[in-house]
Amino acid sequence: MIGRLNGILLEKQPPFILVDVNGAGYECQAPMNTIYNLPDLGQSVILHTHLSVSENAHTLFAFFSLEERTLFRELIKVNGVGPKLALAILSAMNAMEFVQNVRFGEPSSLVKIPGVGKKTAERLIIEMKDKLKDWQVDSTDGGDATQAEVKSNSGNIQEAISGLVALGYKPQAASRAISQVGDDTLPTSSLIRLALKNM
Repeated sequence: MIGRLNGILLEKQPPFILVDVNGAGYECQAPMNTIYNLPDLGQSVILHTHLSVSENAHTLFAFFSLEERTLFRELIKVNGVGPKLALAILSAMNAMEFVQNVRFGEPSSLVKIPGVGKKTAERLIIEMKDKLKDWQVDSTDGGDATQAEVKSNSGNIQEAISGLVALGYKPQAASRAISQVGDDTLPTSSLIRLALKNM
């Protein structure tokens, strides 16, 4: 099991990233909340990872925080939630937001995520309520204040569109939703969250 990577960030194309560890390139999939926190290309990065093994592929998932990886591992234990859907959930909201939705029994935000229907949202709340009752999650986890870099406005817009596409939306719909936010000075995470609310 590969549990952690410490190397140089080579590529960042949501949801995929490539990390060079002593000459070996590890391709990983990461949620948008992790991608927000990544440094510039060519900089060193430490990521917590989870290796998913199936009949057809070995997929490495990378996370900026241990809490995010722990939550991912709890999500994929829920019936009907695979790694792809868990990644979509962690891209649409950070760990604190998810925990709050579960604790307060609020499925409305969950059903906005592509692939999460009403039954899946209710199952997530029921099955994860006990698991998350003792969680203490930093409210800044995955939020704007913890971003490791400030990108240009145009870069933010393109990355926000890529993030929505990674969540399952069509490029045209993603571009339209971002443009409807009406404020291109916002950071990528805020653009995506506002666009999701509008959608």
